[in-house]
Amino acid sequence: MPQHYPFSAVVGSDDMALALTLSTISPAIGGVLVRGEKGTAKSTMVRALASILPPIDVIAGDRFSSDPREARPLSPDGPFAPDADVETRPVRLVELPVGATEDRVLGSLHLEKALSEGVTEYEPGLLARAHRGILYVDEVNLLHDHLVDLLLDAAAMGRSTVERDGVSVEHAARFVLVGTMNPEEGELRPQLLDRFGLTVEVAAPRDPATRVEVVRRRLAYETDPDAFAARFADDEASLTDRIQAAQKLVEQVDLSDWALLKIAEVCAAFEVDGMRADIVTARAASAHAAWNGRTAVTRDDIRAAARLALPHRRRRNPFDAPGIDEDLLDRILGDDEPEPPVPDGDGEAEADEDAGPDVSADTPSASPSERQGHGEGEPQAQNPTPPQAASDQAQGEADSSAGEADSSADQTAGGTEDVTVASAQQPYRPKLFTVGGTGAGESGRRSRAITETGRRIGAAPRTGQGGSIHLTETIRAAAPHQLARGRATGSGGLDFRASDLRLAIKEGHESNLILFCVDASGSMAARRRMEQVKTAILSLLMDAYQRRDKVGLITFRADGADLALPPTGSIDIAAARLADLPAGGRTPLAEALLKTADVLRLERVRDPRRRPLLVVITDGRATYGDRALERAHQVAAHLGATGVASLVIDCETGKFKMGLALQLADHLMAEYVPLGEVSASALTEVVKGAA
Repeated sequence: MPQHYPFSAVVGSDDMALALTLSTISPAIGGVLVRGEKGTAKSTMVRALASILPPIDVIAGDRFSSDPREARPLSPDGPFAPDADVETRPVRLVELPVGATEDRVLGSLHLEKALSEGVTEYEPGLLARAHRGILYVDEVNLLHDHLVDLLLDAAAMGRSTVERDGVSVEHAARFVLVGTMNPEEGELRPQLLDRFGLTVEVAAPRDPATRVEVVRRRLAYETDPDAFAARFADDEASLTDRIQAAQKLVEQVDLSDWALLKIAEVCAAFEVDGMRADIVTARAASAHAAWNGRTAVTRDDIRAAARLALPHRRRRNPFDAPGIDEDLLDRILGDDEPEPPVPDGDGEAEADEDAGPDVSADTPSASPSERQGHGEGEPQAQNPTPPQAASDQAQGEADSSAGEADSSADQTAGGTEDVTVASAQQPYRPKLFTVGGTGAGESGRRSRAITETGRRIGAAPRTGQGGSIHLTETIRAAAPHQLARGRATGSGGLDFRASDLRLAIKEGHESNLILFCVDASGSMAARRRMEQVKTAILSLLMDAYQRRDKVGLITFRADGADLALPPTGSIDIAAARLADLPAGGRTPLAEALLKTADVLRLERVRDPRRRPLLVVITDGRATYGDRALERAHQVAAHLGATGVASLVIDCETGKFKMGLALQLADHLMAEYVPLGEVSASALTEVVKGAA
């Protein structure tokens, strides 16, 4: 069976195929990020990419794939003789697992030789293997922060530096970084997002005929892989030849002053941050021109480059949907394109011959007959529009007196339910809050914890397979036993046993789960207070996105509780769920606490290492069902007995207060915070103080 599904056989991923191809023509573009729902052939196409790339020349025997044309290759295996042997090999596609260790990525001391022979030797990692190739990260949005930092350093410098465990090594690490992700599972750190030169949004085709063709090809591949690969062998070879021709031609492409000005106008109009967008767009336009056999950048080249280089750079915050206005792009580019110069010789004709009769000039993945229903003009799937700021909307009449009136209506049997929907204001940057104590959760950027990354604070005997070796403590553990093991003084290296190995204990930071349980009944003066609560949650979500936390939201009103926002790190999904959150009606407090207990129990099974903080926002009233208040206090006592860290924010207003939220806090064994109004700034301050 062929190792991968043929690249040219993938149906309906034209933009993705083009972005990947342009990045291989000009690796300086900076790689590709592919965002899309599950089951859209993201991984299939990336893994097939290496099979259509032209082979490369490397110095024979060099573990770091040095280019023999370089005068001074940056390789620990060097220096090399001028007449060193050269070998040709395929381009490597190296996959970086989400759970990889830092040693595996950077490389480290060759432990076996160090322990048995006393030799300090560097063992290369994944970055060294990916040099001059493709580094692929599936589910890149789930990558641990310490690995993200390593990729950022390598991408910025084009080299990897290792200074650890007695090893001091520097080697070249230039690669095409390709990441795929499902936005539903969380967003990407802004620093890494900006490092991707191009981004593509993919979605499953909606045209039934196209879906049929996808299924037909996949079944044919699984039935007879060799025959299926042979069917597309000519297309694969044509793509390889065309990429090779474009790689040679791209250095000759003329980026005129007119083209540079248009690129600058486009980037300025879309208000992108920094200058990287201009540079990437210029490189991508040049690569697109070379891909089409031209030596001058045209309007179409700039348009194709801008569609891929700008969408992820115009986002002001994680709530903004990716994408650009293509009508605005066309208006900026205009039609006043100067006549391109005629290329010298037969370069354009040769490029056309290399392309083959069945390869589209704009789309490298399939012939025109195989791309029916997927023309350039087909609309691309976009994420739902996020909620807009509500600063220009009226606050409503939900003040303190209105809140008490709603309370009376809430407790009147058979009363008409008045339901309102409040909008969040513009989110802001909240202050940092942490959960107290030292946890042992997943690596993050918030609360103190014992993690796989961070500073060393001790060592412990190895009890499993994972972990970072603490070399000094391992030697210290083995030294007292050398005479008993038959090693005389001065006889050579140490005799190590498995029981001598010590793993480093590291203190870093973990991510947490912040679970809000919000009273959305009529007694909360819902319009004004829910607006402020939503704003606080959206702000905390933005902060959680940067710190790798999860945030969830339970609301209760009328006759039950609703998990409005399941624990998530996805900002886009969170914003969409919060936008239409209703408020009004009775107060089913007991049902809300039962729902909260279920959510926490399920999350404890799913993610047992992540510590939660429960934030209950209510006035303490319970008006739904028989013995409503008594049942609520019984459930609260049961939930408090589980030991979950919790906080009750009292939202009761008016001159005469019943003190029900204080009673709830006592039963819940939670910290009680009297708060006249649930203002966004006060809410985040209270959560911070609960740490």
